[in-house]
Amino acid sequence: MAEAIFNHKWGKKGVAKSAGLFAMEGESAAQNTIQVLQENGIECMHQSKGLNKDDLDWATHVFTMTTGHKDIVMNSYPAYADKIFTLKEFLGEDIGSLDVVDPYGGDGTVYQMTFTELNELIGRMFKE
Repeated sequence: MAEAIFNHKWGKKGVAKSAGLFAMEGESAAQNTIQVLQENGIECMHQSKGLNKDDLDWATHVFTMTTGHKDIVMNSYPAYADKIFTLKEFLGEDIGSLDVVDPYGGDGTVYQMTFTELNELIGRMFKE
């Protein structure tokens, strides 16, 4: 979802690629993800892939949605620690949790809440 939102909003300024820690290669996005993106005018062509060293070499920044995921990536790839952040950490969020709610397994309402949060956060990444 974050990849699609970023590329929709900021595709002329950069490219986001999504990779999961426990992803099943080639799977489509969850149906609720596709639906909430379509409802908000964003196309979703996502095919899942696992995170690897090539992704980290390519990226200028690596954003995780949770501190738990950040810890896993940093422990797996310590040489890249200087480019790994939670999205909220990167944006300077200092109130509450640094985690974006993971909607996996939730209903459409949870996916919409996550979309709203990501859309607001990603919208602050660059100036118009």
